[in-house]
Amino acid sequence: MRRPPWKLLGLAGLAGVAATGVVIARRRRAQHDYSPDELRERLHARLAEVAPRAPPPAEPAGPGAA
Repeated sequence: MRRPPWKLLGLAGLAGVAATGVVIARRRRAQHDYSPDELRERLHARLAEVAPRAPPPAEPAGPGAA
């Protein structure tokens, strides 16, 4: 039975780590492509879609209400 070539296994492991780093770096880079003004506009648009403006709930009239 032949033992596995440890140098090749080590190089394969390093290549896997490097490939994972490249994938993570590309994902992070995509998040930083917006200028601050463009990012602010996009966030405001998303907020407007998710939470439409509604009047605040009326406070219940209690014993001390005017």
